[in-house]
Amino acid sequence: MTLQPHEEHPHGLTDHEFDALFTTDKPVIFVHHGYPWLIHRLTYRRTNHDNFHVRGYKEEGTTTTPFDMVVLNQTSRYDICMDAIRRSRRPLSNAGALTAECERMLDRHRAYIAEHLEDMPEIRTWTWAAP
Repeated sequence: MTLQPHEEHPHGLTDHEFDALFTTDKPVIFVHHGYPWLIHRLTYRRTNHDNFHVRGYKEEGTTTTPFDMVVLNQTSRYDICMDAIRRSRRPLSNAGALTAECERMLDRHRAYIAEHLEDMPEIRTWTWAAP
């Protein structure tokens, strides 16, 4: 409920707090586990709303693996990386190589899942590394 204005919910952010967190003029890629329209409804009166690009559940696909669901909904780490590159206002010297690597990993994922019906081992067994 923090996305709502403070005047509408006690846990909501003030306009100043919201702008400090999300800026007033930069692209924001917001990945949400639910429907994207909810985030748009909660932020539509905020300063930077036009720069909000919300990614979330699209009801794409069928019963599949956990990582394949995020791929189908375009919320995987690779999709978000490519989206950030696309929306960057600063040219990145390695943008083409990064995008190509993300596409390669998505292609690799699709081929693996079609053959093995489970996520790739590096996805399935990934854990946070100790600091």
